[in-house]
Amino acid sequence: MSWIIGVDVGGTFTDFYGSDIASGDYVVHKTASTPDNPARAIADGLKEMCAEHGIAAADVVRLGHGTTVGTNTLIQRRGAPVALITTRGFRDLLEIGRQTRPHMFDMQVDRPEPLVPRELRLEVTERVVATGQILRDMDQADVERAVAEVAKSDVEACAVCFLFSFLDPTHERAVGAALRRVRPDLFISLSSEVQPEFREYERLSTTVLNAYLQPVISTYLDYLEKTVGKDLIGGPIGINQSSGGLMSLDRAHDYPIRTALSGPAAGVVGAVHVARAAGRPNVVTLDVGGTSADVCLVRDHAAGTAFNRTVADFPVRLPMVDIETIGAGGGSVAWFDRDGLMKVGPISAGAAPGPACYGLGGDRATLTDANLILGRLSPAGLVGGRMPLDPAAARRAVEPLADRLGIAVEGAAHGIIGIAISNMVRAIRAVSVERGHDPRGFTLMPFGGAGPLHATDVARSLGIGEIMVPPAPGILCAHGLVVSDLKEDFVRTARTVVEESTIDAIGRILEILGAEATAWFERGGVAPQDRRVDIALEMRYVGQNFELPAAIDADQFAGHGRLPPAPRLKELFFAAHETNYGFFNPDDVVEVVNFRLTARGHLALPEKAPVASAASSAPAPVSERTINFMPEDAVPTPVYDRHRLVPGHRLKGPAVIEQLDATTLVYPGDELVVDEGLNMVIEVSS
Repeated sequence: MSWIIGVDVGGTFTDFYGSDIASGDYVVHKTASTPDNPARAIADGLKEMCAEHGIAAADVVRLGHGTTVGTNTLIQRRGAPVALITTRGFRDLLEIGRQTRPHMFDMQVDRPEPLVPRELRLEVTERVVATGQILRDMDQADVERAVAEVAKSDVEACAVCFLFSFLDPTHERAVGAALRRVRPDLFISLSSEVQPEFREYERLSTTVLNAYLQPVISTYLDYLEKTVGKDLIGGPIGINQSSGGLMSLDRAHDYPIRTALSGPAAGVVGAVHVARAAGRPNVVTLDVGGTSADVCLVRDHAAGTAFNRTVADFPVRLPMVDIETIGAGGGSVAWFDRDGLMKVGPISAGAAPGPACYGLGGDRATLTDANLILGRLSPAGLVGGRMPLDPAAARRAVEPLADRLGIAVEGAAHGIIGIAISNMVRAIRAVSVERGHDPRGFTLMPFGGAGPLHATDVARSLGIGEIMVPPAPGILCAHGLVVSDLKEDFVRTARTVVEESTIDAIGRILEILGAEATAWFERGGVAPQDRRVDIALEMRYVGQNFELPAAIDADQFAGHGRLPPAPRLKELFFAAHETNYGFFNPDDVVEVVNFRLTARGHLALPEKAPVASAASSAPAPVSERTINFMPEDAVPTPVYDRHRLVPGHRLKGPAVIEQLDATTLVYPGDELVVDEGLNMVIEVSS
């Protein structure tokens, strides 16, 4: 047997999804996260899962890992001391930033402190201009002074970012070589390697963040490889990227900033895989974990890609799955603001001490406590009963809130859930309604440990009529890591007006990127039949601030070496412009700004598991408990075991479906049917 295992580290639990390539059989496992050292939970959980299911280490041919180490390091500001070498006159760009203000009318909000103190932001006289020509050679005396300052400091990493180095990286490479000669132990990030494209401030910020993370991530990955890669698996470890594909450990060492949204991106990959198999091209994902809720809009089996994101208040210019994240998870704390109104999140009880009902010392009311009080969660506990819950502790935590509001504990619990739901709905509106998409035409796919528990409330608020719960919703991020491809992005900035005389020049740049992709395929040992390339030209009207991507038929370009004629390229841009802004001007001059090529190496995937036999009778409940669907209505509700449901089974709400990794709530009047892929499809009543 050959197994592929995906491991997703969350704020509360570390999830495992293992699948046998030949049979398609899968197993799942959950263990409590160890925030002080996430790799410990991975090693312990792997040992437990493999022992429980008889999986030998030699039979694990690949491990995919989604990590939150980079994100947590940025949020907690626990990265390494870092220096910066930049073009003379631009040392303060990191602090000045752009004029945009995320909180325009809040006089109390300050920009985050720059990660590099001013005394460690060093300048070198040199200048490359916008055409890529070297206007002024690098001053070697400046280089020696800057390198000496870095050498005598206690920094562990250094970022190097010169003006227009994405057009000519010669100066950056020379400084990098000088640093390595005097400090071989130093982690070095060159902007021309981290993200070689224009927009000076974002490129600088991304490079500094990469350097800030390198020592921390490298230490973590070394420990992971030592404890897991040597003894517990027989194949390589792949690290998930924010763009939704795996990279090698070596690439993760060099470019840790690519892991900033590693875990949520894996969930979207898993959701797309499930949706494609179920014939649902358009879904809204709702990933609710212990700390946060992540939502994403999937159209035609493809998630959007964002290039300008903010992670922990710092701008990052990298391709990332377009996910909206809010602080609304099972551990989100209910509290009163200065305005006297109750809020839920973004403060989280985390894994330790966790919600009050965990019995680990937490005493603040959370979303999990509210669900337990209303009977929506079983007192028998989470993770198949291995984590018992204490209803009395939950009530003690919620009672002070109820007293302040002057209502019953059940009413306060319902209010906590309602506030969290409104936050989730607002996040979904941000990726749908605010971008011109009607969510009523989409299927809601909830996952994460708490997603299926809140899906119906979210769907009703948005007018969504169908919910589809995957077979292992609480493990879907780990599942996404099992079905992920190897992925690498290549980009070049070269402003080129789109006209017939420039088509050959555009083609030559794409050929250069194609050669780089081919070399990457060869290094990774990806067979020709497993290679796939996507090409996008990012275009804009001359004078516009931002560009829009237009996809090019990569197969036609590779097969014939030809691009569409200039009028066709313009039409592709016009279509993108009309979709985003509602209009286009066919007479304005159009230019290409960025040339982007995405290479994917298809990895061996598990065969589709055999479908369970169709139901011949109605499913039988395993127990019953009273649930408050509304604050004043306690309804006797049958409880079903998810693993006893087979294709064709139908249920009418009220009902609760329990499994190791999640609890699904079916409201009175709603209907549930199990499809051939073992997904639970819920029709939401009006």
